[in-house]
Amino acid sequence: MILEMKVPSPGESITEVEIAEWLVQDGDYVEKDQAIAEVDSDKATLELPAEASGTITLKAEEGDAVAVGAIVCLIDTSAAKPEGSSDAPKVETKAEAPKAAVETPKATEAKTYATGTASPAAKKILAEKGMDASTISGSGKDGRVTKDDAVNAVPSMGTPTGGNRSSSNSKMSMLRRKVAERLVEAKNTTAMLTTFNEVDMSPIFALRKEYKETFKAKHGVGLGFMSFFSLAVVRALQMYPAVNSMIDGKEMKTFDFVDISIAVSGPKGLMVPVIRNAESLTFRGVESEVKRLALRARDGQITVDEMTGGTFTITNGGVFGSMLSTPIINPPQSGILGMHNIIERPIAVDGQVVIHPMMYVALSYDHRIIDGKESVGFLVAVKEALENPVELLMNNDIKKALEL
Repeated sequence: MILEMKVPSPGESITEVEIAEWLVQDGDYVEKDQAIAEVDSDKATLELPAEASGTITLKAEEGDAVAVGAIVCLIDTSAAKPEGSSDAPKVETKAEAPKAAVETPKATEAKTYATGTASPAAKKILAEKGMDASTISGSGKDGRVTKDDAVNAVPSMGTPTGGNRSSSNSKMSMLRRKVAERLVEAKNTTAMLTTFNEVDMSPIFALRKEYKETFKAKHGVGLGFMSFFSLAVVRALQMYPAVNSMIDGKEMKTFDFVDISIAVSGPKGLMVPVIRNAESLTFRGVESEVKRLALRARDGQITVDEMTGGTFTITNGGVFGSMLSTPIINPPQSGILGMHNIIERPIAVDGQVVIHPMMYVALSYDHRIIDGKESVGFLVAVKEALENPVELLMNNDIKKALEL
């Protein structure tokens, strides 16, 4: 029996996928549920499992864009599983001794006495220019380099030669192309502005230093920065709901829940999984969900549903060393918060110059529905919560907040 394997729908609104890589070869015997290919959609990379055991015949090439529901391979389910390789000895054939090559004498190239030579006057001019007569095509008799040739010769400006100047082209994955389209769409269809602030991370450093080991031993996850930033964002969005909104046609849709998209770098490029209902999560809940989603993204197991939706995005360029950036809005959302690297800098505290760990933060927002008052107020609210986490994020009860 020949089974026709068709491209399953990876999610709503997705009409085609791209064959990123075949994990088997044409004619191989495959087992049921064995991963036979990786396919890229515009939202994620997914594995395609074999629907039955048998011999496979591929019907698409790597890089092909295939419509959802189209046949990508055939599986002959009546084919028997091949046994191990035969132990029969191989018959070796004695290789013939190579015949001696007969060298044909090369004809010597006739060269006149004048080719590549220069007149005394030309030699002097070329020496001053640091040039060699052999690099110049002479206009004199038999190719002789004349004085005029030397005067008109242009010396090299020192451009290095002989180095590797190769280049290569590689096809962008469907996911990468979709990300590019969305970034251009965000720039072209939103009135995007960015406002900046800085955060003194000393209070969070102190909390993590005192409680991170106990927190990890109790919950099995680290006490990172993302939980502080996520809960600070939740608080700020509740104070400024316009930032937790998006344009829906001619209306402004405001959400009473907070689904935070977190930008992570996966093997196939940028992915943005979503932390659902972050307003109901604790520090442990946020850290556990961040770890789960990051591992799934890293292993290529993230699903379309896990990246769909989101009302606000947090991106952390600081893990790559970014000091400051203007993050691009993740449409149709209206705001994105950029975190950056933490650097010890001198600041003034109570009239004294002290050195504290500081981070620049950036909020890019859609000015069509978010005014300057809301955008600046939102970022200040985030800053206040991060600089006073015990009172504003933990309700003055650290152990209860951390569930210790």
